[in-house]
Amino acid sequence: MPELPEVETVRKGLEKLLNDFYIVRIDVLKERSIASKGGSKAFIDNIKNSYLGSWERRGKYLIGYLYTKKKKSKGFLVVHLRMTGQFKFIEKQIPPCKHTRVRFFEEKGKELRFIDIRNFGQMWYVPHTKSIQEIVSGIKRLGPEPFSAEFNSHYLKQYLKKKTRSIKSALLDQKTVAGVGNIYADETLFDAGINPKTESKNLKSSELNKLCNSLIKILNISIGEGGTTFSDFRDLEGVNGNYGGKAWVYRRSGKSCRKCGEKILREKICGRSTHWCPNCQK
Repeated sequence: MPELPEVETVRKGLEKLLNDFYIVRIDVLKERSIASKGGSKAFIDNIKNSYLGSWERRGKYLIGYLYTKKKKSKGFLVVHLRMTGQFKFIEKQIPPCKHTRVRFFEEKGKELRFIDIRNFGQMWYVPHTKSIQEIVSGIKRLGPEPFSAEFNSHYLKQYLKKKTRSIKSALLDQKTVAGVGNIYADETLFDAGINPKTESKNLKSSELNKLCNSLIKILNISIGEGGTTFSDFRDLEGVNGNYGGKAWVYRRSGKSCRKCGEKILREKICGRSTHWCPNCQK
């Protein structure tokens, strides 16, 4: 599943390539891709004849601002890529692949295409009279952004002080911190030198400070590399993310640790494959 760096890479691509993209037609090829009230008909009726403006990211959600030709707000287009969703910007007319779910056409023939192999991705239309949290309940449940002032070691200390679950499990919970998934939880815990099986409440303040710093560091590095591609993720121009080749532990089980040479271990923790170095993360 695309995590914060991959979603941020997509957000940057949407802003870069969709400058003054005026939607004149929308084709919804798979009804289940539309999650907002009224299904595809209401979605199409409300979004067509709109400009796509700036884009924001909240956790793993993408939020596009919609405007009229007179630059008045028409609300928002909210997208969650889920496991395999990706956008592709099409400048020449080519037939859609069988996994194409939604197509946005602009007046000069260019197209924004949403492709989703597993078909778990979702889209919402949010009118300007409503808050995004009213329509997209998942956003309401998100914890602080890793790059925000609200995310710090003091916050983590208070939030985790009674949690007996593993720190790996806590990091995967979007209520703890928004946007982190399996890849960056493993990479962050390695960088911070923390065993993923450690009970959350037992982490010292110094360890939580390391954890915060490591998470921001790892996310920044991955964003700079365009995210991670191990299977399906691509940016809007079809380019793979490059962080995977630089990963310290993720998907490196049985290989030597890049720091100490110890064999990287892999084990299921909270139902997810977890990778760590038993020497660097005690």
